[in-house]
Amino acid sequence: MICSKNDSLSVDITVSALKKEEVVIIPTDTVYGFSGIVDISGKNSLDMVFKIAGIKGRNSRKPLIHLIAKPEDIFLYSAVPVPEKILENWPGALTVIVPVKENCPLFYEGPTVAFRCPGDEWLRTVVEKTGAPVYSTSVNRAGLNPLETIADIKSEYNGEVSLIVDAGDTPGALPSTIVSLDNGKIKVIREGSVKLES
Repeated sequence: MICSKNDSLSVDITVSALKKEEVVIIPTDTVYGFSGIVDISGKNSLDMVFKIAGIKGRNSRKPLIHLIAKPEDIFLYSAVPVPEKILENWPGALTVIVPVKENCPLFYEGPTVAFRCPGDEWLRTVVEKTGAPVYSTSVNRAGLNPLETIADIKSEYNGEVSLIVDAGDTPGALPSTIVSLDNGKIKVIREGSVKLES
C-alpha cells in the first residue's frame, strides 16, 4: 500500500501497520527509513530486526536506531545521565548510543541501544500512538547509498513492505549524527546533519 504523508489518515494507517508487526517505509527528518515496532514485551525477541535485515540484505547483528516520541522516553530504558548538550538537540537528527538497564526489555538486543527523538512532528506522533519505540534504518540495500526519490523507493521495495508513506523526494538529505556516551564523555561515531563537537 502507498499513501501520502499529507493524507489525514496517514498517521493512523502507519500506526496500524506497525502494530501488526509489519515492515513499513516512512519519511523521517533525515532520509526515508525502514521501520517496524520494537518488541518491548520481549516475547518475539528480535523477529522484527530479522525482518528488516532480510529486506535490506544486511547483517541482523548490526544495531538499528530506536525512535522515541519524547526526549525523556530514553530514561524508560537507560539510567545513564544524558548531557544537556545532547538533549538540546532533541527533537532532532541526533542519535545517541547508551547502556540500557539490565532489567529493561531492550537488554536482549545488547548492553547498549541507539535512540533518537526525531525532529519531525508527524513521525513523533506515529511513534507515540504505536506505544513503543520504532526501529529505523535507511532505505537502501546494504552497502549502497540511501534512496532519495520516491519513484526509486516504490520501484525497489513496493512488493517487499506493506506500506510506503510518500513525502516526496529527499535530494541531498543527510542521515542522523550518531554519538555514544561512555562514562559521561560524548564520542562522535558518525557525523550527519547535526554538527556536534566531541
